[in-house]
Amino acid sequence: MNFEMLHPADQIVMIMNRIYSYGMTTTSGGNLSIMDEEGVMWISPSSIDKGSLRREDIMRVLPDGTIEGIHTPSVEYPFHRDIYRKRPDLKAVLHAHPPALVAFSIARKTPDTALIPNARLLTGDISYAPYATPGSQQLGDNISAEFEKGYNTVMMENHGVVIGSDQGLFKAFMVFETLDFCARLEINARTIGKTTRPLSNAELELFQQKTHPALGEFEAEGHTSKELEIRRDMCRMISRAYDNQLFTSGQGTFSCRLPDNSMIITPYAMDRKYLNPEDLVLVRETPKGTLRKEAGKIPSRSLLLHHEIYRQHPGIGAVIVAHPPNIMAFAVTECSFDARLIPESYIMLRTVAKYPFGCTFLEPDRLAEELREENPVAIIENDCVITTGETLLKAFDRLEVMEYSAKSVIDAASLGGIVKISSAEVDDIEDAFGLH
Repeated sequence: MNFEMLHPADQIVMIMNRIYSYGMTTTSGGNLSIMDEEGVMWISPSSIDKGSLRREDIMRVLPDGTIEGIHTPSVEYPFHRDIYRKRPDLKAVLHAHPPALVAFSIARKTPDTALIPNARLLTGDISYAPYATPGSQQLGDNISAEFEKGYNTVMMENHGVVIGSDQGLFKAFMVFETLDFCARLEINARTIGKTTRPLSNAELELFQQKTHPALGEFEAEGHTSKELEIRRDMCRMISRAYDNQLFTSGQGTFSCRLPDNSMIITPYAMDRKYLNPEDLVLVRETPKGTLRKEAGKIPSRSLLLHHEIYRQHPGIGAVIVAHPPNIMAFAVTECSFDARLIPESYIMLRTVAKYPFGCTFLEPDRLAEELREENPVAIIENDCVITTGETLLKAFDRLEVMEYSAKSVIDAASLGGIVKISSAEVDDIEDAFGLH
């Protein structure tokens, strides 16, 4: 989907729907605006249900200040107006108060964007705006002053966050959900461990050296029924994973092996919410062992890892790389994750090992070697989790079991700890389900 080709009113409705649906604002909370090419500000209305906005609800503010529409603009219109006045380069402004970011707001702290790679690149430096009454000119002055200093991400004392973007509303939303992800991740991590382990500057620089593999191209001529089925099923599962908040809009990689040992893999940097079958990338291996991709498409940068897993393990038919905020808490702390929690956790996950940051792109062959039947999943420090399976459904099931089990462990921390299944009970499970 080319989001920028949507009408400004439709963009606001679509993004507000995503924000509300994912529990990142309330019925009356949050506001979005777009400054179009003619200097007209399109802004969400005041006191209208954010869960059922229509395009006709969106208000317009003309360059001379004339207000048009069937409602009144958001009560926070003053700070939107002042931000655009002081930062004419910005094309969109997003304001909301999801619970995790409100937690940081009322603690007067900033989420650590160095816990995972790329987050700091997206959010940039983060500033704080002093508290003022909502809708007041003082609040507009406080927030716009921080944007005037060059910040695009501004936390608000005892309120929420404001994101501005010179690349449009969808980019502002990507920054927003990434910052919220970082907030949720840090809260979860601090619940199970006293300290978190942020990436060093050297590690962040190392990640920036991660490049797209050099691939030849081919023109796809026809598609088998099996390939079309896999493309369809992958898009459904990717959308489900996104809706279940197992990764953000620009994260996460799914792949599936085809009967001829070629693979279908997600594209690089495309919105995971609205991927279509034709967006996925077909990758083939030549008789000489080199890889070629469908012409005109860019596959995920983790392609080589997926290829190595398939090459070394003929029984694996699907691989998922994701960043769920509960299991990722174990990736950014020294805490280990033990799947001996309930029978399902152990049956599905078995041994859950943790591997060092960078191994996914520095040593994909060695990491791939570790993933086998008794070790079907992996946690990569400060990066991701990996699940594998004979089928896409099995790999996805493991991802959900991993995330929900991690949430149970985090929740149990407030109850005084957990009691794991004993070794004898594990033996009984392995006997009953043939896991030896």
